[in-house]
Amino acid sequence: MTTSSRARQDREVRRPDGTTIRYTVSDPEEGRALALIHGWACDRGDFDAVTDHLPDGHRVLAIDLAEHGESRSAREVWTMEEFARDVAAVLEAEAVDEVVVAGHSLGGAVAVEVGRLLPDKVSHVVALDALHYLSLFPAMSEERAEAVLRVFREDFAAAVRGLVEGGSPVGTDPALKDAYFEKMVAVRQPAGLRSIEGLVSWDMDAALRETEQPITVFAIRDLVTQEAIDRYGDRLDIVLVDLGSHHFPAESPEDTAKLLAGVVGA
Repeated sequence: MTTSSRARQDREVRRPDGTTIRYTVSDPEEGRALALIHGWACDRGDFDAVTDHLPDGHRVLAIDLAEHGESRSAREVWTMEEFARDVAAVLEAEAVDEVVVAGHSLGGAVAVEVGRLLPDKVSHVVALDALHYLSLFPAMSEERAEAVLRVFREDFAAAVRGLVEGGSPVGTDPALKDAYFEKMVAVRQPAGLRSIEGLVSWDMDAALRETEQPITVFAIRDLVTQEAIDRYGDRLDIVLVDLGSHHFPAESPEDTAKLLAGVVGA
């Protein structure tokens, strides 16, 4: 698959509570729609190279979640459901009738919620190394959730470093890990912390029960446990890949584009 220079336009949509969602849309307008949602403390630019590797005929909407990238918000609600409403507002603004929604990391949770919110519009949900982390995604007890959040509240940088290390298979370039850390630790606050709170309190099992679309998880092989496969293998189509670290869309954009194109359709 050769890299092409796709025409892009940066746009925005306004929502309540001083929220402006910025996003990038690529041509063609009549193409098969693919919405891309970045992970926590990341931004839509992570998908630039992926977009360039997608075949002609795909219309890509890469979205900055509230208070990430260029999007801004004064909201008080930082749930996965509210992030999904941001994505829904973009799809409505672009008059999208049918779409595949793909999300990386926290964006995978948002993608599931978009599917639940728009059952007649979302045809397929894709999680890019998301949903299979049992230490983050399934609903936690109050005690466990508080323990996770305490680390972020007491030493945010150490918690972010822990996330990066946890998503890095043995042999990951230390310079790459440092780059991810520097980017993520600079997430805008208080939204960064509040978003983690929203993820920890998200009831994934309930969301999956109410999401009708097929859900494909492209997961880094070395980061998946058999326990996760046993627990969710009957609901999620878990496809193991060897494309780098948790941030593989940025590390292996061409192969990521091939995976996405296979779901969206050539």
